[in-house]
Amino acid sequence: MFSSIGFPGLILILIIALVIFGPKKLPEIGKAAGQTLREFKKSTNDLTSDVSDEFKDAKNIVQGKEVK
Repeated sequence: MFSSIGFPGLILILIIALVIFGPKKLPEIGKAAGQTLREFKKSTNDLTSDVSDEFKDAKNIVQGKEVK
């Protein structure tokens, strides 16, 4: 995802963010972004798990096996 930016580009983005938001607000923004990504990953894993379970149940029904 960030492979095309490179290290100098990443440093430039961080400096611009520091100038725009200030040193006191930047950690709060980082924490909020981390929490958002964590929740998104959890929701994605839950959805994937639910879909996988449904496919397993459908496969068992087609094969004539008993479903829990």
